[in-house]
Amino acid sequence: MTAPVRTQSQPRPPRLRRLGAGLAVGAVVLGGVLASGGTATAAATTAGNAKTGSPKAGELLDVTLDQLRPTQPAVGFDQIYYKLGRYTSTKDEANGDFNKRFDDWCETNGQEKAASVKPGARLSDASSFTCTVPVGKETAETRAAMKTVVVGPGGVLYLTDGHHSLTSFMEAPDGGPKTHIRLRVVDDLSGLSTAAFWKTMQENKWVWLRDENNRPITTDQLPQHLGLAYFHDDRYRSLVYFTRDIGYQAPDDAAEFLEFQWGTWLRERVDLGAYDLTAPASYLSAIRAASEAMSATPGDTVIADGRTADELGRMKEWNNGKKATGGEFGKLSAPITDAKPGKLAYALDYRAAIPAAPACTKTVTGKHTGPLVVSSGVTCLDGTELTGPVVVGAGASLVAKGAAITGPVQAVGARTVQICGTSLTGPLSVVGTKERLTLSGPGCTPNTLKGPVQLVGNP
Repeated sequence: MTAPVRTQSQPRPPRLRRLGAGLAVGAVVLGGVLASGGTATAAATTAGNAKTGSPKAGELLDVTLDQLRPTQPAVGFDQIYYKLGRYTSTKDEANGDFNKRFDDWCETNGQEKAASVKPGARLSDASSFTCTVPVGKETAETRAAMKTVVVGPGGVLYLTDGHHSLTSFMEAPDGGPKTHIRLRVVDDLSGLSTAAFWKTMQENKWVWLRDENNRPITTDQLPQHLGLAYFHDDRYRSLVYFTRDIGYQAPDDAAEFLEFQWGTWLRERVDLGAYDLTAPASYLSAIRAASEAMSATPGDTVIADGRTADELGRMKEWNNGKKATGGEFGKLSAPITDAKPGKLAYALDYRAAIPAAPACTKTVTGKHTGPLVVSSGVTCLDGTELTGPVVVGAGASLVAKGAAITGPVQAVGARTVQICGTSLTGPLSVVGTKERLTLSGPGCTPNTLKGPVQLVGNP
């Protein structure tokens, strides 16, 4: 059977990442302002799919990214930076291919890979590209590649696989919270109490309750939304991702959170503090040390959660028996200047374009009611639910990530203002920022701004 011919459309403008994500819709013409959205329920989603009742195991749900609840507190940022570096590059098109983001979306949607891509196509507009497998013609193989969801109490949708892929779609310049994707239902637990639901989730290993430093957390500490602003960065999770097909290969019946299990084991064997993870050569050395440790361990070694190395896909021969200059390790080592850079090069190149946030001198978490006055230093809102006005004085800085603010936010003469992945119900006024104002762009999860916005005299 002849493979489908992939007709190449016009390439996108070069290096969207260099240009910044720009501002979308809303009261502001200069920022990444996204329309508001909330957590979907299964009832609402199935209604949108012209079905009735709660979805059952095996059914496919068409959802938007802002409708999903994570079941893990951290992701590997560098894995997502690789995706975003690849998505915002034009090298795939220069090599005669479609940009990888369209293949990734089609695979995640149960439709194998991209078949055609119109000029100016966007992830958020599924009508602007097509996939090789039409909707309704999915096979067991293409369905197996889809990400999964459990229906919880109240019909809330809990993502059990795909946090990295879907966060990449969320953060892509042409993606965002309203990007559609289909998910495969693993189980319907909507009839359980909250306590019974989480007990069942833990028994089935459908939730990962350890933070980025491998410390235990409670279910109340899980993020409420997808997006870099809501997750913490687990460097060992990224490390394991880069060892894929070098030290391990995910088996067909891969355990949920397999990469986190390998990461737990590697923490005792590879000290990432001894490596410079901003330098390609040093990062590659860490990857090699980790992947060699994975391959060298006996297959019956228990790695984590009772799983052995063989059950977690240990490769008996490092790099599939090839030299370091060949195989997957050789591909991973390719620099960003190559026609086909390695995953690590894309990740580090993208990460270098993200402005560093100033170090926090005060961090506000949980719920806060009443005025918040930032008169000096750097105040960080980390997933904070804040009700009341926020005032940032001259020379002070505000960093808000994954926050929900009800009330006006005003900054005059501030040093730095960075607001990402934040829902603001009230006016925003930022005037005369001295160093940097960040409301959108690489590494900044889209905001939901529900009110007038005034931006004057900011760099």
